[in-house]
Amino acid sequence: MTTRSFWALLGCWWAAYGLMAQSGSIYLTNPSFEDMPQHSRTPIGWTDCGPITESAPDVQPGFWGVTKPAQHGNTYLGMVVRKKETWESVSQRLSRPLEKDKCYEFSMYLCRAEFYLSPVSIESRDSANFVTPAKLRIWGGFSACDKQYLLAETKPIISHRWLEYTFKLEPIANYTHITLEAFYNTPVLFPYNGNVLVDNLSEIKPIPCDKPVEEMPVAEAPPAKPNTTTTPPATKPNIPTTPRTGDTTSPKPTLPPAPPVNDAPAKPAVGEGSIANLRSADLKEGQTIRIDRLYFKADSAVILESSLPVLHELYTFMTKNPDVAVEIGGHTNSLPPDKYCDDLSTARAKAVYDYLIAKGISASRLQYKGYGKRMPIDTNATVEGRRKNQRVEIKILKLK
Repeated sequence: MTTRSFWALLGCWWAAYGLMAQSGSIYLTNPSFEDMPQHSRTPIGWTDCGPITESAPDVQPGFWGVTKPAQHGNTYLGMVVRKKETWESVSQRLSRPLEKDKCYEFSMYLCRAEFYLSPVSIESRDSANFVTPAKLRIWGGFSACDKQYLLAETKPIISHRWLEYTFKLEPIANYTHITLEAFYNTPVLFPYNGNVLVDNLSEIKPIPCDKPVEEMPVAEAPPAKPNTTTTPPATKPNIPTTPRTGDTTSPKPTLPPAPPVNDAPAKPAVGEGSIANLRSADLKEGQTIRIDRLYFKADSAVILESSLPVLHELYTFMTKNPDVAVEIGGHTNSLPPDKYCDDLSTARAKAVYDYLIAKGISASRLQYKGYGKRMPIDTNATVEGRRKNQRVEIKILKLK
């Protein structure tokens, strides 16, 4: 799109806006995200709500390997979620406030880019591909980027073609601003790289509150397997040499690293400092012992093979101390909802319990319990803190 055609289109929109504002609908500035295509720049009329340490959303197409034509006009909004636990969002003031206890209908077109490549460092051309499905959230607030109330959210956007999503908004206050936010498919314990493309927002129309609204598209494309390769599309993408701010370091692993090969031989070894060498004489009832190096598959109670050495140590401890009874406690970090955390922590504690039962430890000496996210041992504000909070412990219940 040329500069002249862009300003002509924007001028026509502003002229129409003056007439539309007289109706009962609420309107947005630049609802089709028309602007000069540019990476890391919020479209005209919108405010970037991401962290100041990160880059802004993109005016697409044309950058990071994104080549999909717009659903309406010439450009659209591209937003990402990142493994490093940051995500993008934009906001603006409404033409007039949403009113408390009234209902509205609002639609937009959404899809997911097949490629969303970003350099991982200034020195390297290696890229990460932000293609895992994410969802879109709509917030109401009283200032730019203020997220007072979640008005609506989608399921994960898996389709690679534009689909219209319609929402019923039921504000609980007179919100003056709206925020669009890309977010992870929750519940999630381990953030990931994903993208959402947004185009052609409608006016926000008042409707009777008893009017049903079909919020999700009739059909979706089947989920695609996450593309973790860095192979670009057939047409060479425009990947700027300057990386997106905040994407200049390789993302941290989604799971703690597995023990080195030398620490996990075929027959699990018992080290001098391992739990296997604890004696009942050194313990007291109520004492809690954290089980380190115990890893599970993401969002699952499936124990990874790299955890066999520490499980063997726990089994050895139980056989050497037949007078000890323990509770196996599971804990999570604070990201997912309460019920999900309770269920997952219980399932992981039971997985350890089942392992010991299968090895011959009497059930009379074992209990298991999931504590969810109620007993953190570190801050939940950092990745490392959440990783520490996500743990399995044993508590000494009885010493005969």
